[in-house]
Amino acid sequence: MAYSCELIHKDPSGARAGRLTTPHGRADTPLFMPVGTKASVKAMTPEELAGMGVEMILANTYHLWLRPGHEVIRVLGGLHAFMNWKGPVLTDSGGFQVFSLAPLRRITEEGVSFRSHLDGSECFLSPETAIEAQEAIGADVIMPLDDCTPYPADRLYVKDSMELTLRWAQRSRRAHGISKANQTTSTVRPGQALFGIVQGGMHADLRQESAKRTVETGFDGYAIGGLSVGEEKGLMYGMIDAAMPHLPASSVRYLMGVGMPEDIVEAVERGVDMFDCVLPTRCARNGTLFTSKGKLVIKNSLYAKDPRPVDEECPCYACRNYSRAYLRHLYMAGELLSSRLNTTHNLCYYMRLMKGIGEAVKAGRFAEFKRRFYEVRNPGAA
Repeated sequence: MAYSCELIHKDPSGARAGRLTTPHGRADTPLFMPVGTKASVKAMTPEELAGMGVEMILANTYHLWLRPGHEVIRVLGGLHAFMNWKGPVLTDSGGFQVFSLAPLRRITEEGVSFRSHLDGSECFLSPETAIEAQEAIGADVIMPLDDCTPYPADRLYVKDSMELTLRWAQRSRRAHGISKANQTTSTVRPGQALFGIVQGGMHADLRQESAKRTVETGFDGYAIGGLSVGEEKGLMYGMIDAAMPHLPASSVRYLMGVGMPEDIVEAVERGVDMFDCVLPTRCARNGTLFTSKGKLVIKNSLYAKDPRPVDEECPCYACRNYSRAYLRHLYMAGELLSSRLNTTHNLCYYMRLMKGIGEAVKAGRFAEFKRRFYEVRNPGAA
């Protein structure tokens, strides 16, 4: 199957429900992609992910490029075969990882020079090599290399960074287009989609300009990057608001790296379709669990003798079989089962959240869903 997207319903609030079709199956939007950075969603098997309703996952080009190497993955049949995941996969380009390596990198027009976090060896990543690696990996949706702007940053720096991302986007589009035009010798997978990335820091006019010019370059879908990097919530929502009117309604809109439940609800209302974030898995390993009433920190002593499940409304394996007291014991004892059960619960929570949002949008009652979402999380609130 070739890549395509379909808008099924638009709620009066602006929230949308749709469907992606990819060479490895379909995924309903709005959707949340658990992060499988190194071809593994930490503590979970692919079968467990599918069983809890995960339809699409994200893997990281930077990490897979360094280890085991994209050519190894290609020879072994692509990422889906390599990790035994049957559904769609999106790979990010590694731009954010390079951003996080600030002391070890140097950005030029050609690309990014940096030292590997594994062994300190010198590496170079260009827009073209990022596309080549993702084509070899065989993801269903791939991303161009971008320059993720830090926060805070002065306007001139942000604008220069945005311009560089736009030039890299054009190079990425050309590189992917060449591969598509020469299927007989290319490693590109048929139907592989390439999304563009909107940058522009925390300046609304730059976000608008970046969105318009990224659309002019032409991509299969559009992502908003460079948010959730330390800015306050209102500013983040404002940047989404600035970019969204300039992204085609017929294309998927993807908010990169943003994953607090409240942020997902707010962004869906603004027309965002796709999300990814390490929060549910990372928080699970750190003992923070998501529930319909808010976050629960399982290490707190008040749970030492608590016989209740983490969330009485949750049907996950952990909530059906174990108490808060037991989960606290596992966490305090450093048992591996702690990460397994906590991650199971958190990912189940996220899948239930996205399913609830989608059903509300299709029924035309997203505003009611949002009101109830906050009421339950804040008892006594209007």
